[in-house]
Amino acid sequence: MSNFAGSDAELVAAVRDGDRIAAGKLAERHLRGARAVAIAIMGDVDAAEDVCQDAFVYAIEKIDDCREPERFSAWLRQIVRSGARNHLRHQRVRRAEALSPETPARGDSPAASVERSDLRGRLLDALATLTEMRREIVLLHDLEGWTHLEIAERLEMPPGTVRSHLHFARRALRELLVDLRKED
Repeated sequence: MSNFAGSDAELVAAVRDGDRIAAGKLAERHLRGARAVAIAIMGDVDAAEDVCQDAFVYAIEKIDDCREPERFSAWLRQIVRSGARNHLRHQRVRRAEALSPETPARGDSPAASVERSDLRGRLLDALATLTEMRREIVLLHDLEGWTHLEIAERLEMPPGTVRSHLHFARRALRELLVDLRKED
């Protein structure tokens, strides 16, 4: 079968039967186009090569999922597009830099940066005095915007208990940070 130059549908059928030569023929036929798609999305030839190789391995492993074997090329290109976009998304996450206490926000004066850093430290210290349960409830409710019911379901407790923990946690935080309110 090494000289097999059949249609995509015939090659896909052969790959489904375990023919590795047919898989190589599909690669020869379609990797160039797949590489162009990946480079167009990513702009990085080396990363595009990696994405194409991963996409082709995935396509061969999932060859039974190709519902229209005569359209293998379109199916492979879609796998490449998804892989390239996922790669870019992961790269952005890796490059994202957390705002550390030492990193001033844009346009902040040094004094404002120091003040924000001090406030962040005091808030973290105050939160650390709460029990783990109360700290989690405050953060889920006040920072993440979860409802009492959502928190109750997540922590497997009655909503009234969540409200109680939230009330006492906020009271403790107010007492610890009372001097901040007086400065305003």
